[in-house]
Amino acid sequence: MTAQSTSADGSPPTATPPTGPLPTGPLPTGTPPTGRLPTGEPLRAWADRTSCVQGGELAFHLTGAAGSAVRVRITDAVSEQTRLIATVRAPDWTLAVPGEWPSSLYRATFDVPLENRPTTDEAEHEVWFAVRAAFTGPATPAGTAPPAGPATSTGTRAPAGTRAPAGKATRPAPSRILVSIPFATWRAYTHAGQPHRGLYYSEQPYRAARVSFASPGGGPPPERWEEGLLRWLPAAGYQVDFCSGLDLHDGDELLSHYRLLVVNGHDEYWSMEMRDSVENFARRGGNVAFFAANTAWWQMRLEDDGRTMVCHRDAVTDPMTATDPRRTTVEWSSAPVDRPENAMTGLSFRRGAGAWGEGMAVMGKEAYTVRFADHWAFAGTGLTDGEPFARGALGYETDACALEWTDGVPRATGVDGTPGSFVVLATADLRHWREYGQGGAATMGVFRLGAGTVFNAGTINWGSVLADDPVADRITRNVLDRLSGAAPGDGWDAAGAPDEVRALAACASVLFGADTRGRLLCREVSGQNLPWRPVGLAPGVQALASAREAAGGLPLELYAATEDGRLLRRDPEPAPVPGEDGEEWTRVGQVPPGTTGLALCDAGIFAVTPHDDTLHYLSALALDEPWQVLGDAGGAIALTTLSCRLWAVTADGRLRTRLPAGPSDGPVAFADAGTAGPPPHPRTTLAAHAGVLYATAPGAPLRVCGGPALPSR
Repeated sequence: MTAQSTSADGSPPTATPPTGPLPTGPLPTGTPPTGRLPTGEPLRAWADRTSCVQGGELAFHLTGAAGSAVRVRITDAVSEQTRLIATVRAPDWTLAVPGEWPSSLYRATFDVPLENRPTTDEAEHEVWFAVRAAFTGPATPAGTAPPAGPATSTGTRAPAGTRAPAGKATRPAPSRILVSIPFATWRAYTHAGQPHRGLYYSEQPYRAARVSFASPGGGPPPERWEEGLLRWLPAAGYQVDFCSGLDLHDGDELLSHYRLLVVNGHDEYWSMEMRDSVENFARRGGNVAFFAANTAWWQMRLEDDGRTMVCHRDAVTDPMTATDPRRTTVEWSSAPVDRPENAMTGLSFRRGAGAWGEGMAVMGKEAYTVRFADHWAFAGTGLTDGEPFARGALGYETDACALEWTDGVPRATGVDGTPGSFVVLATADLRHWREYGQGGAATMGVFRLGAGTVFNAGTINWGSVLADDPVADRITRNVLDRLSGAAPGDGWDAAGAPDEVRALAACASVLFGADTRGRLLCREVSGQNLPWRPVGLAPGVQALASAREAAGGLPLELYAATEDGRLLRRDPEPAPVPGEDGEEWTRVGQVPPGTTGLALCDAGIFAVTPHDDTLHYLSALALDEPWQVLGDAGGAIALTTLSCRLWAVTADGRLRTRLPAGPSDGPVAFADAGTAGPPPHPRTTLAAHAGVLYATAPGAPLRVCGGPALPSR
């Protein structure tokens, strides 16, 4: 049914909709004189879907009005700007969403003018929905910015994630950021505790296992965990697009238009298809920022063309357990699903904390403690390791991961499913929350997922402090700017504090270093800011190398080049290993004078001498043979081996690579890699492990490059 406009006092409708900006503020209700009892049944409303594309249509349904003239006011819930006031007739009405309405979260409020109708606890006279951006043209591959230029809206209804045909309205510019609204969690909390109506509470035998999105209610809970970030985004100058979390179900096409997905607040219920889409998006190079917690705790299923959410929360009663256990509606980390959410989010509520009921007041007292102040997430904050920040942002539920500590530095152990690339940025000890609900911890961190990056703030309540906390504001900007591509990094992230290391090699899953004081150091190969630990001596060593496992029949050993031209070898033990003569290293040959870089590949040893820009070769199986000159070194000052290629860094900071061709293969030149090198330094050293490059120099921090790229062709 077509909407007709009406004046705020309920006078007869006019023939044309209102034009120009509409007033903001509370909607006049025409309440009868004081003392009059409420009249009529509560007015209830719902929509067919939780989102609609710009220029599409959304059908609404009303009960309790029985053909009455009903007033609807539609408000942009982010800007609080009123977009439409109209009079409609119950029971059905279809909204034609104008193509010029911005992608946002909207609230439709229904009332009967001049009647004081009772309302319900679940605000069932309100309907919340998201308006998605309409796109034309090809989708953008994950990890790249969307194409420039306007995207047009559609005049037809479109299912989630589909591109709309051209229309008369245009968007000013595409956004790189998509914000998901957790409609599934909002619906799950509707009618909580009511038998056969709400999914909550877990211990109630008569809780519902199926709830419909095509029913009244389903708006944000009273705490409105999502609101803080949603209000902050436009105030901070960010243009973002919105979608319903249900749009991520088979959401590959939708996500392909964006560089960054933001998951906000309390997004607890995820379908397998939602999770698959988001993980695939990240693996292809898209990025994800979770300003949230208790994320993807329950697996749910969508049925009835997405209108019904199924969540038994129990493998015994879910019939899917017997036919397709992957889809059983239990916690993601529980049997028979056994797919911890950590693999997508890095963190889990299983090791987090929760304060419920009156205990929620404790949220205002808690703060994070910085654990890696040199990380890009803290750039511009002025924080140092050990400082508290973001007081009041933790709660009412938090996510965390299993940690072990080395000299006050935490590291994710991975025993709970957290990826090995996870870097801990901040922690909070919340074990005392046991008296309020669940004792545990909170963790903030970042990790690689395929070609993408995932950040997790580890708390539901992050958005609540953004308007008043400049540090939380700066961290949020750093994350959004970096992961949306607005201020991309150079590909090299800090992995440790400045030190005096001048030689690096990774061997047997240990990162070894030799420093300017003649010590052999070691630490885990990790992006975490772990301290170096002295494990022996390395006098005069200025280059280190090691063979890859099962390469050319060589044992796993460390090789070293010294300032006086010796080639040394020792076992890769993170402890002193004196030989028969009492020395830790065994001399096995010599290196070309002036060698500063050493690498092993395919049973060959490669060395660079920067003073004459020469690359040298020696068979590791014939160490008494003379070195052979392969040609120029392309300006290299350091070498390493990664994925059967030589990688080098130059004094001016270029990263270069070439195949490890020997003397019989003919000349092969170094070429600039598709990734920038580390900051220039005349004594940069390089190492590689498991697809990752590490670089440092005396007085410089250890840096890690998780995705070195080959030269462009």
